[in-house]
Parts: sequence; structure tokens; C-alpha cells
Amino acid sequence: MSLPQNLPDWIAEHLDPLGDHAVAGGQRKSDFDLSPSGWSSVTLDKLTPAAVLIGLVQREAGPTVLLTRRSDTLRKHTGQVALPGGRVDPGEKPWETALREAHEEVGLEPHFVDLLGLSTPYQTGTGYLITPVVGVVRTGFDLRANPDEVADIFETPFSFLMDLANYEEHERTLPTGETRRFYATTHEDRYIWGATAGILRALYERLYGAALA
Repeated sequence: MSLPQNLPDWIAEHLDPLGDHAVAGGQRKSDFDLSPSGWSSVTLDKLTPAAVLIGLVQREAGPTVLLTRRSDTLRKHTGQVALPGGRVDPGEKPWETALREAHEEVGLEPHFVDLLGLSTPYQTGTGYLITPVVGVVRTGFDLRANPDEVADIFETPFSFLMDLANYEEHERTLPTGETRRFYATTHEDRYIWGATAGILRALYERLYGAALA
């Protein structure tokens, strides 16, 4: 996947400006987009606002996306690949949450991040409405994983994640017997799936205007 020369400006042009658009409603993606049963029974007023940082790290070989593997001791989504983020605290804006959580989880200082805008909100099956916050991460940072939340920190090429040929549809049977389908991709033995893959594919749609079939 070839990337525009002036990548940050091009990306910013395709995003929403900083604001509470996830809370206000509108177009969104979800864990249930590929599932025959459709949307979750969780209604909009019961969703918990959350935010994640899609951090585009400036590297000589091309931009990468900062990702983590969640700690094996967490109660939910144990060991899964995730974007830094978490629930929005009272009075916080989504981008403030994304920067705070990135600092708490991986030690990324906020002054290294130049925010570009917001991508498509994403509803999870666990009742969260996530605002993806996109920003450019300047090099020179020193990361450290919070062992209570993060087992590993790594980067995946942005060009790889923006290539739909690298994604597949997978499915799992839940303890309830219900089957859920989801997007997934693997890069260097890193299995990226579920909400994280869905959020990244939704960013592709924002940037390139292709329908996510």
C-alpha cells in the first residue's frame, strides 16, 4: 500500500475534528457488523465511553502503529493485542483519555503526540463505545510497559494495516453458543483481531473511502 507524501495532513483531512462525536451518535462500526444476529442488546445510553490512541510513529522505513499485548493477569481481553486506551473519566475529552491511557499503559509522554483527529466510533460487544484518536508520534520517546496492564509493546507497519488484503474474517463460538465473526490479521506472529482490527479497518475506510464488506 503506497502512502501519500504529506501523510499527516492527508490523514487529518479525512478525520473528524476533535469533539465528542462518539457520544453524540452517528455512523459507527461494531463487533456485531459481521454477525448474523446483528447488534448487541446493549443500548446507546448504557454504553461506556472509551477512547484509544492510533499512534503513528515516524520511522525512516515508514510510519508504524503503536500496539500492545494486554497483560495475562487482566480479567477481560487477556493477552489480546490492543491499541493504548481505556474508559473516559468524568469531564474528560476522548483525546485526553487516549493520551492519558497511553502514558499510563506504555509511558508515552503526551508532548510526543501531535493529534490529527478522530476516526469512526466503534461499539464493542462488552458495552463500550470507543473513539479512536489518531496522532503522529515523534521519535525520541522512551516507553515502559505498565505490568498491571501491558505484557508487551510493539509496532506494526501502517502500510500493512492499511492493506485490506492482509485481513480475513474469522469466527468463534461464545460460551452462550452464539457465533461471532470478526476481522483478523497476523503480522510477525502478532494476531490482531476483534475490536482492534475493526478499528484499524474503519480507519482504512475513512482514508480510502472503500466500503468494509
